[in-house]
Amino acid sequence: MRATVTLVLAAAVWATAVPGASLQPAPAPTLDVRTRAWRPGEVLRVEWSTPNAVDGSGAIVRAFGRSAPTYRIADRRIQALVGVDLDQAPGEYEVALVSAAGQVLAASRITIEPARFTTRTLTVDPGFVNPPKAALARIRRESALMADVFARPAASRFWSGPVIRPVPHEANGRFGSRSVFNGEIRNPHTGTDFLSPAGTAILAPLAGRIVVAQDLYFSGGTVIIDHGLGLFSLLAHMSRIDATAGHTVAAGDVVGLVGATGRVTGPHLHWGMRLGGARVDPLALMDVLK
Repeated sequence: MRATVTLVLAAAVWATAVPGASLQPAPAPTLDVRTRAWRPGEVLRVEWSTPNAVDGSGAIVRAFGRSAPTYRIADRRIQALVGVDLDQAPGEYEVALVSAAGQVLAASRITIEPARFTTRTLTVDPGFVNPPKAALARIRRESALMADVFARPAASRFWSGPVIRPVPHEANGRFGSRSVFNGEIRNPHTGTDFLSPAGTAILAPLAGRIVVAQDLYFSGGTVIIDHGLGLFSLLAHMSRIDATAGHTVAAGDVVGLVGATGRVTGPHLHWGMRLGGARVDPLALMDVLK
């Protein structure tokens, strides 16, 4: 889906001098907001185009109480990716492009619609539903590790181009589904699952820097890639990790093999994504970055 808003700004800012005539207003800049769907868990691709050369360096996009950095894609075009968190309340919101000096350059109103999520009922090892006391300290350490990683994204954009599907198989576990493990309600599913055979190579969906490459209690063999500008991929349940924290990877590089480690019912890949702190569906990003 696509929403495009054309804004008429002050003539003094967007006027063109014509010899022998008064100032004539130039074509207004446009703010284009594109998304797969207007609901929680989606990704907004915000693009700003101007008829005149304007310095957009340092500009940010503000939406949902958060800020997203912009990046230049052409001489007079800049973009930003904005995540709509899984728990974002339905309603009308403003998406605004703000200059480095704090000036609102363009703004649009959008409406987030209610989302309907399915429920998945799974039976797993009881230790992954109610962990033993001996595992609690480890779980706290790993939770703190991930919070720290997501709080310190790289300021540079490592990626460009479309997103690569990390495995060739179709998704079978839906993002946002409500999870019931062994009859007990747990947190919603914050990723997309792919029912891939054990040993299938897992590819980096975009270029980035490896920030986690280790076994974690719930997600098993896990690789987290910082793609820059607040965008992260989490690839989980690996039987083998082929990546090293601190190293960079290109899109399509093998980072591990599909397995059944952590809280699982069988071999599969779990692909989660964070964008500016928002939990989003990786398939939504694939749609807006085709």
